[in-house]
Parts: sequence; C-alpha cells; structure tokens
Amino acid sequence: MTSPCNSDTLAEIERRVLWLSTSMIHHANRIRPNPSGLKVGGHQASCASIVTIMTTLWFEQLRPGDRVSVKPHASPVLHAINYLLGGLDESYLPTLRQFGGLQSYPSRSKDPDSVDYSTGSVGIGATAPIWGAIARRYVDTAFGSTGVGRQYSLVGDAELDEGAVWEAVMDSSVAELGEIVWIVDLNRQSLDRVVPNIAADRLGRMFDAAGWQVITVKFGALLESLFERPGGSELRRRILDMPNAEYQRLLRCTAEELRLRLPGDGHSAPAVEKTIADLDDATLLRAIRNLGGHDVDALRDAYSRIDDTRPTVIIAYTIKGHALPTEGHPQNHSSLLSSDQYDDLAHALGADPDDPWRRFDTGSDSATVCASTSAALTRPPVDSEEPPSVPEDMGRTPSGISTTQAALGRALLDLTRAAPDAARRVVTVSPDVSSTTNLAGWLNKVGVWSPHERRDWFADDAETIMHWREKPTGQHMELGIAETNLVGLMSELGTTWSRWGQPLFPIGVMYDPFVERALEPWSFGIYAGGQSILVGTPSGVTLAAEGGAHQSITTPSIGLEQPGCVSYEPAFAIDTEWILFACIGRLGRPDGTSSYLRLSTRPVDQTLAAVPSDPSAREHRRRHAVAGAYTMRRNPECAVVLVGMGAVVTDTLVAADRLSEMGIAADVVCVTSPGLIFEALQARRGHGTAASWILDHVFPATRTAPVVTVLDGHPHTLAFLAGINGVRGSALGVTGFGQVGSLDDVYRYHGIDADGIVSAALDLVT
Repeated sequence: MTSPCNSDTLAEIERRVLWLSTSMIHHANRIRPNPSGLKVGGHQASCASIVTIMTTLWFEQLRPGDRVSVKPHASPVLHAINYLLGGLDESYLPTLRQFGGLQSYPSRSKDPDSVDYSTGSVGIGATAPIWGAIARRYVDTAFGSTGVGRQYSLVGDAELDEGAVWEAVMDSSVAELGEIVWIVDLNRQSLDRVVPNIAADRLGRMFDAAGWQVITVKFGALLESLFERPGGSELRRRILDMPNAEYQRLLRCTAEELRLRLPGDGHSAPAVEKTIADLDDATLLRAIRNLGGHDVDALRDAYSRIDDTRPTVIIAYTIKGHALPTEGHPQNHSSLLSSDQYDDLAHALGADPDDPWRRFDTGSDSATVCASTSAALTRPPVDSEEPPSVPEDMGRTPSGISTTQAALGRALLDLTRAAPDAARRVVTVSPDVSSTTNLAGWLNKVGVWSPHERRDWFADDAETIMHWREKPTGQHMELGIAETNLVGLMSELGTTWSRWGQPLFPIGVMYDPFVERALEPWSFGIYAGGQSILVGTPSGVTLAAEGGAHQSITTPSIGLEQPGCVSYEPAFAIDTEWILFACIGRLGRPDGTSSYLRLSTRPVDQTLAAVPSDPSAREHRRRHAVAGAYTMRRNPECAVVLVGMGAVVTDTLVAADRLSEMGIAADVVCVTSPGLIFEALQARRGHGTAASWILDHVFPATRTAPVVTVLDGHPHTLAFLAGINGVRGSALGVTGFGQVGSLDDVYRYHGIDADGIVSAALDLVT
C-alpha cells in the first residue's frame, strides 16, 4: 500500500486526473479531424464522478498484487492515471477512440497501457474480479502462492440493474472471498435520467443479505460539520429524504436559488434556513456538492474499515459530472463541454488548454508522489510456464453403442492416466449439471475444488454413485444454475497463464440450449484474453423427449461465427476424443484460442465410424477430423455428395445406402467444424491466412457433384459448402421450434431423417 499523500498534493493530482480525462474526450470530439462526421463520443460526466475515488485508490491504497476492474465509461480516468504514473506515452492521449489508439472501454488485449480487467459489457467487468479471485485461489492451492492482493471492482450504480451482477453477488461461494472489494459510484443517474428510487440503504441491505460487509460513504467533512450545528439534524434529514431528482436540481442552482429551495416547505424548513443562513455563497455551493465520494478523508476512512475476511462493498455517493459545467444535469451522460466551457475548466483547474498533456514539473511534490507511486505499484514481469503437452490419440478404437457426451467424460479420465501433468491443469466447471452431462466419473476421480476441505457425509452410502469430495486439490467447480457466472469463471481460469504464469485448461459444461444465454459473457471473456473450452450438451432436437424448450437450433452457427473460438460438433466418440485433446492443446499460451464443442446424447453404433486400422491411415483420419471434415465414403462415379454433421451422420449413412440401392452413387463427408472449413475457404479466396489443405482432400475440385448438407441445427450453418466448388446444393436442418416425440418423429418433422436426405438428393440428381 502506498503512503498517504499530503492532502494538497493529492488534490492537485486529482485535478490533473480530471483535466486529462476530460481533455482526452474533448480532443477526440472537438480537436481531432473527423471527415465522416460520425459521432465519436465519450463520457466526461461519468469520468468526473469517479475521479476522486480512483485518485485516492491508486495514489494511497493499491498494492502491486491488487487488481482493479474500472467501470467502462471511466476508461479515460484510468489512462490519465497510467499516464501520470509513466505507464502510458503522451502520444496516446489524443488517440481515444481512434483506430490503433486508446479503446472506448478498458481492454486488456487492445489498450497500450496496463489494464487489469476488460470492461464494457454491462455487469461482466464488474463481476470478473470475483471469478479472478477464485482463479487466483485455485492457482495458489494447486501450484503455489501468487502473492497477496485485493480484487477491486469500480461499479457505476446503473450497472447494478444487470441481473448477472446479483447472480454473482448471491452465489454461495462468493461469501468467503475476503479479497473482493466493490466501490459503487452512486451518482444516481443512468443514460437518460436521474434514477428516481435508487438508494444506498436498499442496495446495502441486498449486499448484506449476501454476507458482504457494507460501508456507506454519504457525506463529506463540510456537510458533516453542518450537521453538527443547531438544526443540522433537520438539514441531514431533509437531504436524505428528498428525491434524487430534487437533489440533482439543487446542483444546478445559484446560491440565491439554493437558499430558497434547500429548506423545502416542511415543518423543518425554518431550522434548515437557520443552519445555512450565515454561510457565504461559496461555502453553501461547496456544501451541497460535498458528498462522500468526492471527499478524500471520507474515502480514506472507508478504505481503513475494509474487512478482509469477507467481500466488501463501499457505496459512495457522488455527483455525475462533478466539477464540470454539466454537473448534475439529467442528460449529461454523453454531453460534451463546449470550447468555451473547456477553456473555463482549464482556468479553474490551473491547466493550459494549449498544452493539455503537460506533466507535473520535475521536482514538484506531485511529480514526486507520481514517481513513488509508480515504483510502489510496479509488478514483476510474469514468466508463463509452458503448458504441458497433450496426447493427440489414446490409440483406442471405441466400439459398441455410445454417445459423444459420454465420450467427453471418458476422454478426461483417460487423460489422467496417459498425461497426468496435462490432466492436473484441467479444471471443469458446471452449473449443477455434472451428473447429467457424464462428468460423474471425472468428478469422482479428481474431486471438487474448495479452499477448505469439507466432509462428504455420503461417502459411506453404497447407493451414492457420484461422490462430492470437496478439497483444495479438487479439479471441478460447480456454481449455481447461472450460466453467466459459469462462463465468467471459465474466462478468468483461462487467463491465469497471463496473470500469474500458470496455465490452466478450463472446460465448462452446460446444456446446449443455454449456450445462447451465456454467449455474451463468454464472448467478452474471449475478447479479454480468457481461453477456455465450452461444451454444450445435450444439443439439438435430438433431445426429442424434452420438447422445444430444451432443443437448440442456432448454436452451430454461433460457434461458426464466434471470433477467437474454434467450434466442433463431432459425430463419434473417437472424434470427440481427438478434438477434445486438440482443443486442450490450444489453451494457456499467447497464441491460444478457445473452443466450443456441441455434443449429443444420441446413442450411435461406433463401428459406423469405420476408423482405419492402419496407423498412418488412422492418423490421416485424426488430422482431418481436427481440421474440420473427413471423407467416410468415396465412389468413383459420384452423383451426389451427402454432408452430415454430428448426430445426423447416422441418418446420412443410411441415406447413402438407400441411394446406392437405387443406383445413385453418393459420397459421404462428415463435417466436424464448419467454422474451420469456412476459414479454409476464405483463405483460398484471399480473405485470411488459415490453411486450406483440408478443402483439397475432402472437397476436391475434381469432384463437382451436387451437395446435400444436413445437421441438427439451422441449415445455413453448412449451406456455404455448395459454394466451394460452385455446385447445386440443398441445405437441410432445423428452422422451427422443436416438438416433443420420439427421435424418428422429431427428425421426420424437421426433414433431417434418412427420408428427407434421400428426397433432397433425388431432387438434385433427377
């Protein structure tokens, strides 16, 4: 922790932070050329409301091991502080929201200066430090100490409207995380208005009910001194009882108007009038603005009371646009200072509008504090361990009847035997669906992670199949039924290689219909550098008996379209094993990527995979499966190519047999990753750098027969395949909500059964 500053010096730094953050936005909108005329934007008022909080935090409270998630609209404040600390070159200050410059919101992967957590998507950045704390504890217990440090979230009060925030706050595992500190910037404004009913007391009760320590910072020293005067208790009650909008209106008043409005018209009005009667105008105007979130001593007191045995929330009353001409205006969210207002602000803050980026004079107290703070907060470089190697093939050929979902659990168990070093890095996460997604065997083998060992009271129950052994060495984590929490935790487990040098292999498993619910936070986690494997299972209308509510349709195309992610939908158990190991091998490294596996509960005869027995031919098949597709049947006189993916490959093979009986030769191709095939096609056309060799093997230009594609998902996922060689095509899949029924009935209803495939092929060749 850095030493307390002289109050005057800290105030000078605070003014400079306000000036720099305001100037970055001003330059981006008023100075920098903008030929297109498109709005650049920025949030001067949102920055101003949190300047005091961030200045006191960085220059007096933080330690090198602490990490901070900064509310999205305060990114210029973060960059201003990093600039004063020497962590950002001056050349970047005019580049806010410019291509290649400072990002609109804090970004770990795209900003040039130090950013602990990417923020920008409402609620996700706020909760990320919770999952970061769990990830850090896991690394500590599994691989050795990462040091000490708090995990701070700087949260705008409007962000607390996001349901994902409360899902995280209320999760039972969070109450033990004493390193978590949230600071709520309670300026009581959203984008469009003053929020009428938000109150610290109500928020505090909600956090308290979840086991958090609640510290409320309402008023500063000046207001508190007025409350001690005769009639001061009536003044306090008047301010506390007035609606938020009324208080905000007082900020727009002159001193004369304030003397008329502040007392109100209740029975306590005379007492309030008397309390403020002898205040000069300047003091009265300062007093009404003297909220705790802008008072250094009030914030210092709050920081000193943090209880590190449980999570803490500091609810700090602030003013949106504090110290700016737009202060307190209900529509100040995106408003910008005019050039005249900017010049007036420069005069008030002792800055030079013609030299906006000037640092403190060398040798000044402020420059000295910046230098000492920078030195105190410098972190040692992170040397990331090389992830252990992952086997490509266990050499076993599955037989009998099995599912791709069951293959996931078996492959993880095989990994513990064949590659224990790699298996030790695997962390599985699920939202209360471990047993129904075939993770029971893995869970029994590795145990459930907990910072403290807990007794398994069913260990001696012979009828208990899945044993819930909670211990610090466990490798499975289970949250409540909240998919956003799950992928948030996955993302932070997937960043440990870059934060603390210890790569982990996080694998999250959830029902595939709920992948869309989790997509935004998972996608944002990938953007922020988190590498993980998301497994959606069971999937599609193949989950026939569950009906439309539990049948996924669009997830295959989501996987194809998601940046930073390779998506797969294997058809057979051996494909699942090969693909899973390849996906694990992509994790925990600077050039790593996330993966999404869509698995099925459809029982399939594994001999249909026809895995070659020759070692070279087997490796040839494995490489193709991992690259996105492989050929299952090839006929010299091919009249039509049937392309299946996932659970419907069985029906594709049946359709090929039936066509053969009619004298129509059909090739059969099994696609495992439409995304990889699409990237290969784009690269062949000069739109990317992916390898395109798989197209030459599976879709050679010499075989230009019409194509029928089929999958248990939306047909447009594979529809592009006909364009590889410019042939006629028919795309089959699911385009409507599912129905309850037998597998045969449901497949027939959607036209993805063998009858539907044969009919589509006949339409193309006859």
